[in-house]
Amino acid sequence: MSDVPTATVFPSLTIDRHNLTPRGAFAESQQAFLAPDAQTVAQLDDLLRRHNVGVVAHFYMDPELQGVLSACTWPHIHISDSLVMADRAVKMAEGGVQAICVAGVDFMTENVRAVLDHAGFAQIPVYRLATAAIGCSLAASAGTLAYRAFLTQAAQTPRSLHVVYINTSLRTKADANALVPTITCTSSNVVQTILQAAAQIDGVHIWFGPDTYMGHNLQTLLAAYAEMPLESVRALHPAHTPDTLRALLTRFHPFLQGNCVVHHLFGQEVVARVRRELPNALYTAHLEVPGEMFALAAEAERHGRGVVGSTSNILDFIGRQVDAAVQKPGAQRIEVLLGTEAGMITSIVRGVQARLAQSKRDDVAVEIIFPVASAAITQTDDALGVVPGASGEGCSVEGGCATCPYMRMNHLDGLLDVTAKVGKHDADLAAFLPAAHPRGPSGESVAERGTVPILHMRAFQRTGLLPDALVLAVRG
Repeated sequence: MSDVPTATVFPSLTIDRHNLTPRGAFAESQQAFLAPDAQTVAQLDDLLRRHNVGVVAHFYMDPELQGVLSACTWPHIHISDSLVMADRAVKMAEGGVQAICVAGVDFMTENVRAVLDHAGFAQIPVYRLATAAIGCSLAASAGTLAYRAFLTQAAQTPRSLHVVYINTSLRTKADANALVPTITCTSSNVVQTILQAAAQIDGVHIWFGPDTYMGHNLQTLLAAYAEMPLESVRALHPAHTPDTLRALLTRFHPFLQGNCVVHHLFGQEVVARVRRELPNALYTAHLEVPGEMFALAAEAERHGRGVVGSTSNILDFIGRQVDAAVQKPGAQRIEVLLGTEAGMITSIVRGVQARLAQSKRDDVAVEIIFPVASAAITQTDDALGVVPGASGEGCSVEGGCATCPYMRMNHLDGLLDVTAKVGKHDADLAAFLPAAHPRGPSGESVAERGTVPILHMRAFQRTGLLPDALVLAVRG
């Protein structure tokens, strides 16, 4: 914390109880979407209520759409990470919604569809917000011949467990589980999944994919844990010691050819600027970012000045910093480097301002710093003029990469169009439905088979143990 603004050339958005103060065109474009047009908000609110439609959206989606959704009063709207999106869709179905719209990439829409089916709500249609396929570079890397070869090697290695990142398609999960026992993970639970697997299955080989950066970062974490005192390792997992973690490292195999275009350029050049220009800031990094940014935030986390983990972990960390600041006398300013997709700013702003309103503190401010070039914007033809993210892959060669081009395929116009047609023009909505999955020789669909690794994860989350069926499959 400091009592003066940073001198960095990085764009930033400063949040206090009542105001948002941007610096740089990138931040200005973010701020513009945080105060959406009241008439547009009222129009969407009315459509959602009249047609009884729920909306689940990812933290990383289009900032215009996210700003409007966060201003609506309709209760069946939720913004979160990909796993929680499906859970909240089930809650909305239980609450009686007629349809679900998903603002995300297609594997998220697939996941919502599969989880609704498993919960007994197969009759509720699930819509994406574009007629074209909404892809994902990370998910696509799990559908390559290289990933197939990776899984084949795992299948030929005794006692192998495939830990696959939730951000992959149901087909990937189904095909992988047919080759090698598979459990999904999130960025929040991946470390505990790996530690529990190694504790529960002697000599287990863990094959992690498809995210190469996350795999390397997990290796870094495990190596760091192995150097901690015994009592610290026991606090992480009671069954482990430094020696068991060192042994686990020799049996941990990350995929080497997969990454997300959003996180790809949070690399060495950007990190060097961060170290030079922001020595006193708090550092955050998603587990998917490259090693340089991850190492920076991991080092800060060890000293209580940062966090590495999921989007939810980052939001919780910022919330804790605000809670601590409002307990202190005098003006407080918190500087936070956002080492992940810039779309999170909507949820950060809403959360920070809610805490400051509750505390009634007007002298506490949070500056969210985007480690990208101010030039990382795209010119548009509308009145706004710019939107966050360079054109093409959403990255700027001068800075980093902070916006996902695939998430930006979810437009406000698409949501308004789909919502207006639900229940009245259903025949016009076929192109907005997730693609149908073929059935195999046994009659099971890809969705049904792809849900199995997700159910293994859910069992682990409930009990803290890998399910017996999965353990037996690994042991052979």
